[in-house]
Amino acid sequence: MEQLAWILWIVLGVALIIAEVFTFGFVLFCFGVGALAAALVGGMGFGLTLQFLTFAVVSIILTIMSRTILAKYFSPSDENTLKMGMDALPGQIGTVTTASRGALQEGAVKVYGSTWTAFPVDNETALIEGEKVEVVRVQGSLIYVQRMENSKKLPEWREGSE
Repeated sequence: MEQLAWILWIVLGVALIIAEVFTFGFVLFCFGVGALAAALVGGMGFGLTLQFLTFAVVSIILTIMSRTILAKYFSPSDENTLKMGMDALPGQIGTVTTASRGALQEGAVKVYGSTWTAFPVDNETALIEGEKVEVVRVQGSLIYVQRMENSKKLPEWREGSE
C-alpha cells in the first residue's frame, strides 16, 4: 500500500485544485499543492510519515505566504481611497462665521457650505469672524481648526469665496 500512496496523493492534490475553482477562498489550492509535493516525496520512495510531514509543511507555508501576499496587494490602502463626508474635512479651508467665545474658544466655521462647531487646536487662539482657517481634525461633530498661515495661500479659484 505504501508504494501506491503517491498515486492517492496525486488524486487528492488534483481534486483539491479543481475544488478551488468552486470556492471563494484560496486555501484548497495550497493544500492541493501540498498533496502534490507529498506525492513527489512518496514517488521517491520515502515513507508515509515523511509524506504527511511534507504535505503539512508545504500546505502551511503556502497558506501563510498567500495570505500575506494577497493582503499586501489586494487590501485597500489609505492613500488610494476616496475620502468622503467627515473623513474629507481635515486639510480643508473654511471661513469663521461666528467668532469664538467662552473659555473653550468655541466658534462656528463654514466648510463647503456646512457650518460646524469649531475650536482652535491650541485652545487659546481666538477665532475671528471672516478669517480663513484650516481643519486639522474632526472629533465627533466638532472640528478643530488653526489659522491659515500667510505661507499657505488659497487656490486662485477660492480667493474671495466662502
